[in-house]
Amino acid sequence: MLDAEDQVFFNGSDNQEWIPLSDMSPYIINATIYTEDKHFYQHFGFDFLRIGKAFLNNLTTNNHSQGASTITQQYAKNLFLDFDRTWKRKWEEALYTMRIEANYTKDEILEGYLNTINYGHGQYGIENASQYYFHKSCKELDLAEASLLAGLPKAPGNYSPFIDEEAAKKRQKIVLNQLEKNGIISKQEKKKAYQEGLVFVGEEQEEVLTSINYYQDAVMEELKELPSIPTDYSKLGGLKIYTSFHYDLQKNLEDIIKDTFPEESSLQTAVVVMDPNDGGIMALMGGRNYQSSSYNRALYSKRQVGSTMKPYLYYAALENGFTPSTAFISERTTFPLEKGKTYSPHNYNDVYGDKAISMATAIAYSDNIYAVKTHLFLGTDTLIQMAKRVGIEEELDEVPSLPLGTSEINIISMAEGYSTFANLGYKVDGHTIRKVVDKDGHVLYERKESKDYVLNPSLVYILNQMLTAPYDPAYIDYNYPTAISLSGKLKHTYALKSGTTSGDNWNIGFNKDVLCAVWVGYDDNQELVKSDYKYAQNIWYRTVEGYEENVDEQDGWYEKPNNVVGVLVEPISGRPASDQDQNIKLMYYLKGSEPRGDEPVFDEIEKN
Repeated sequence: MLDAEDQVFFNGSDNQEWIPLSDMSPYIINATIYTEDKHFYQHFGFDFLRIGKAFLNNLTTNNHSQGASTITQQYAKNLFLDFDRTWKRKWEEALYTMRIEANYTKDEILEGYLNTINYGHGQYGIENASQYYFHKSCKELDLAEASLLAGLPKAPGNYSPFIDEEAAKKRQKIVLNQLEKNGIISKQEKKKAYQEGLVFVGEEQEEVLTSINYYQDAVMEELKELPSIPTDYSKLGGLKIYTSFHYDLQKNLEDIIKDTFPEESSLQTAVVVMDPNDGGIMALMGGRNYQSSSYNRALYSKRQVGSTMKPYLYYAALENGFTPSTAFISERTTFPLEKGKTYSPHNYNDVYGDKAISMATAIAYSDNIYAVKTHLFLGTDTLIQMAKRVGIEEELDEVPSLPLGTSEINIISMAEGYSTFANLGYKVDGHTIRKVVDKDGHVLYERKESKDYVLNPSLVYILNQMLTAPYDPAYIDYNYPTAISLSGKLKHTYALKSGTTSGDNWNIGFNKDVLCAVWVGYDDNQELVKSDYKYAQNIWYRTVEGYEENVDEQDGWYEKPNNVVGVLVEPISGRPASDQDQNIKLMYYLKGSEPRGDEPVFDEIEKN
């Protein structure tokens, strides 16, 4: 596999010139017009008769599947807009459509459309598609080839012959029927074209990776935000976009997700795999299957994050004098609030130690009582400020339940925040694009790496060590660590935190090489059942272990800073180990903050 920075992920028009309409096969021109917009040369950007028919059909059939977009509207959307379905986006599309019709001829609009439309498998523009599928110029396409390609833009992931050849042939037949119906070809020509045996070459070039479309969504979304790239980038005649994409990692992730979920399940997922050292997104899944649902949850959705919020709180606690041994009593607790209100959080399965437990133990069990006590002790604005510091931009509610993940955050934002832990303290921006080059080799954009340290590396090291507790058997006591089932599966050391709500399940974990964030849930927010909570963990550990397969066991972990010391303790309470303790764990502290047996907190622990 090539290094990420050497790979061209998107090549707008390969190395060829913009293909003029005169150099295109008349078959592809006619097939496109009579399939997508047969009144293209008569209307002024909007086909109002078609819009009316679509409205009546959708009304009478009680669905909204029939659209009425013209070629000009589709061209406007491809050049300028994202793919949401809000009224704001519809209005913007209409404005751009009118501007295009006012400033360009019909031939110019059609030429631009055919040079920029998505034909699947990363092929934008008819010349790229023709070369990819048939290894020939679009000028040489015959009726059979052109009719198949003209059917792809409606849903490239569904109609690609490499994904579903039967669906591709059905779609080709629709295109040919339209050409016959409008008198462009005869019945005999239609029959001959449909029966022609087509030989595809794209499949020989690379293994089909359907999930690449989710990553491609992210690339195109990011491209629109780069000020150095003209909005109408198609006028540049093609772009080469270099990204952080790792093909093998994406392929493995796609396979893992296929293996993980029951086929009949409507559960969905979003996964982001990031290089935490620079924020480069190496693989991304916005759902289980792009053909079934192209909605990119990794980009657009925000969900409650559950206990994955707690590491931000515990880092803030370390900054404010807490240590891994700082203890609070885990017991049923009702917290008094302002104006006579109260708050009574619960631990998972209502399991409490009814004794003082260390911060490390609270992380191992994801103890909610400990988290809320810490949150209220520090002040409810502390966690919000901490989250902002590591780059989380979502609005967070200043409430007692915030450390339990009641606010909604995007998965890429969470990956960015955790990357600050993974790289020992500096903030990164998640991104896909490294460099953009035009057709003449001019660099239009190149990402510059900058390190903005926002956390103390020594405290981050201590936190990361505690985040190995969720799968550490040393913490088995009155409860089991939340990820104890992974203790025999992981061949490398990772920091890990899970998060659960009634409708969301998260696993976010990392070492210094890789960070993987996984969300699982239902699009309609229905409650998860017990068996649903295993999937995120399975996806996470198989993904990171696959990435680290050829890395020595300890090479991905961190070196201890000079101002940090290791101390043997009894891990559940956090007290210094004694000869009587059977359970002993090496835990880490800033020099001078090590636990001592004569500290008042331990006298209090004894009394309880």
